[in-house]
Amino acid sequence: MREGVAMTVRGRVQGVGFRWMTKMVADQLQIVGITRNNDDGSVYIEASGEAEDLRKFIAAVKASPTPSGRVDEVAIAALTPAPALGKFRVVG
Repeated sequence: MREGVAMTVRGRVQGVGFRWMTKMVADQLQIVGITRNNDDGSVYIEASGEAEDLRKFIAAVKASPTPSGRVDEVAIAALTPAPALGKFRVVG
C-alpha cells in the first residue's frame, strides 16, 4: 500500500549535498517525490512509496544521507492520499 509524507528537516542540511543524497536514497528505494531548500535553512521533502520502503527512506533521512550533514529535527506529516509525484526530483 502506498503512503505519503511531507517532511521538514532541520540541522546542517543546506550546502552539504543533502538534497542530492536524499534523491539517491529515494531512487534506490523507488520513492517518488520532491525535495527543496527552504528560506529558513531547512529542507522540505514530499515522498510517496510502499510503506516499508517509505519507512526505510524516513530512517535514512533522519540519519542524514550525507556524511557532512547533520539532522537535528524532522517534522513529519502524513499526506492522504499519497501523492503520485513521478520520479524523485530536486527542485528549487
